[in-house]
Amino acid sequence: MAQNLSMSEQLMYSTIRIECRTADNQVSTGTGFFVRFLENGDEFVPAIVTNKHVIEGAVQGKLLFTNSDGQGNPFNTDHISLSYGNFESIWIQHPDPDVDLCILPMVPILNHLHSLGKHPFYKAISTELIPNYEQLSDLRAIEEVTMVGYPSGIWDTVNNLPVIRRGITATHPNINYNGKDEIMIDAACFPGSSGSPVLIYNDNGYVTKSGNTVLGGSRVYLLGILYAGPQFTATGDIQVIDVPTTNRPIAVSRIPMNLGIVIKAHRLLDFNHILQEKINNGIKEG
Repeated sequence: MAQNLSMSEQLMYSTIRIECRTADNQVSTGTGFFVRFLENGDEFVPAIVTNKHVIEGAVQGKLLFTNSDGQGNPFNTDHISLSYGNFESIWIQHPDPDVDLCILPMVPILNHLHSLGKHPFYKAISTELIPNYEQLSDLRAIEEVTMVGYPSGIWDTVNNLPVIRRGITATHPNINYNGKDEIMIDAACFPGSSGSPVLIYNDNGYVTKSGNTVLGGSRVYLLGILYAGPQFTATGDIQVIDVPTTNRPIAVSRIPMNLGIVIKAHRLLDFNHILQEKINNGIKEG
């Protein structure tokens, strides 16, 4: 019988480590996470979300899933590795060139694995966790945030599990930072964190904007997806760069400021119409 996982435990299985190799043999890692698109009751289209720059130029890629034990439980030490050629080409890019997001529909992946008798265990984040206008309006300027991913490629290699980190909002989550659909967070954003989901996760009460304390209540919102951060250069300038996917040498020394820029989660909904068109046209996803 499947075990009953808490919300925090489910978040542990909401991400996937993405490994990429470029034509010049550069290896990098990034974070992807599972999302339910086109939700309609119990029906949805699962897909992996990450940043465009994570898979940019990747001629080879690898996804590492956790297998299930046949009873709906994760079998942490039993891993399923899938490798792809022309890795970048199999992802669906966000149509706005300024939005660093892409998705990989999972139906073809799941069908392939099921044909091999394998049933990967994962927990897809519902788009219903994306806060609406009213919910965003009730958030304070300073909220605690949780980020799940693989900073500097660090992960539990035996159990195929990510690292969970916490920080706070550095800009108001209901205000567009620099006029874009983005916010800034105060958290250590190391290489490999690109594509990490950023959530508000309160499991033992929280305080509303009006100052009311909700005792013992829980609140989970998908605020967005980490993709970039400001860094000092050796000359003292501040540059905003994509969170790198590898610790490769660079010509200009950059010093992270422990700040990250997050794409607001509602931009994920832009993929719904793309997926719906593919379904309507009978085009095989992936």
